[in-house]
Amino acid sequence: MPPILDSPHLSDIAYPHTDLLAVADRLNDNEQKKLQEIHEFLQTEIAPAVGEYWDREELPFDLLPKMAEKGLGEIELSDSSRLFRGLVYAEVTRADVSLSALVGIHNELIVGVIDKLGSEEQKQKWLPGLRQFHKVGCFALTEPEHGSDIAGGLATTAERTDKGWVINGEKRWIGAGTFADFAITFARDTSDKQIRAFIVELDREGVTTAKISRKMGLRIMQNADIRFDNVLIPHSNAIPGAQSFANVNDFLCSSRAWVGWQGAGLQLGIFDKAREYAVTRQQFGRPIAKFQLIQEQLVRILGNANASLSMMAQVAQLQEEGKLEMPYAALAKATTTRLARESAAAGRAIGGGNGILTEYGLSKMMADAEVLFTYEGTYDINSLIVGRAVTGVSAFV
Repeated sequence: MPPILDSPHLSDIAYPHTDLLAVADRLNDNEQKKLQEIHEFLQTEIAPAVGEYWDREELPFDLLPKMAEKGLGEIELSDSSRLFRGLVYAEVTRADVSLSALVGIHNELIVGVIDKLGSEEQKQKWLPGLRQFHKVGCFALTEPEHGSDIAGGLATTAERTDKGWVINGEKRWIGAGTFADFAITFARDTSDKQIRAFIVELDREGVTTAKISRKMGLRIMQNADIRFDNVLIPHSNAIPGAQSFANVNDFLCSSRAWVGWQGAGLQLGIFDKAREYAVTRQQFGRPIAKFQLIQEQLVRILGNANASLSMMAQVAQLQEEGKLEMPYAALAKATTTRLARESAAAGRAIGGGNGILTEYGLSKMMADAEVLFTYEGTYDINSLIVGRAVTGVSAFV
């Protein structure tokens, strides 16, 4: 790391290396090089372009081919280490939280489920297009009346008939649901009450989607309400490896860990914007970075980010060893998003009055932090999952 010197020309100091505990140094040389390439691409071509889309609640479809060229559509099909994948997710989040949600759900919950649990026919039909973002799926699990209690309360039904499966029900908060080609849809089999997963193309008769608008954060991600009204799908659209909720629990565990990486990456982005503002904003004849209170807040943000990176590096190690369990993922998700929320508030405060304008990025990231704190299990629910593990007593029943 370059030395941070006391100088009246703070903007001339070399940008400090934010990975102070050298988490990325654990990668092999090839992965380090690839990570740097992805970082530079995201910071030069993605981060500067997304602000206006965030303001308008629009997805920048024109950026998806560029992201595919960098391998962001096939992260979970690569032979890269878990640490590399996690750091990539963090870097995408550093550039924009909404696009990181798209990339993470796409890889962890769409590509991953089809690759690991899908039939050969399903893999051949969907994976080539998914790898390049030519095709996009969505993960239809949450319902209007069932979020935290979805495992026991899921109400969408699937009835097996001679002609195929008939799906009925409603889903809510489905990311990419307004434009996806298909939904991996979870429904309760009417014959045995088991929760199964099905590929439901969204252009089928009986499927209707509606965009959820006026969100305070994650505004680029197009969340949707989806309704299934007697939707008939072929028997071959049932995902053979997803015959019960337990079959997909590993993916939900990994997805929760992925949000932990989002929490870490968001904090790096907050530090980037807060530091940039602090060294360039002049007050009382000097950069505000000269003031002790500002330096303390910057260090607090960076400390939170490095604590989160270190925690997530250990989570990646557990994944490599096949030892990641839900309480560990829940602890990581709860902790990094809590710290991201704290860091976002500090970063926005550094921005002062300008900090409430989305053009400076700090208020945008503060709003997005609230979404991370809430989705993939709220902070409270994840805390109770960990609490059950460490006490042996469940607060859910």
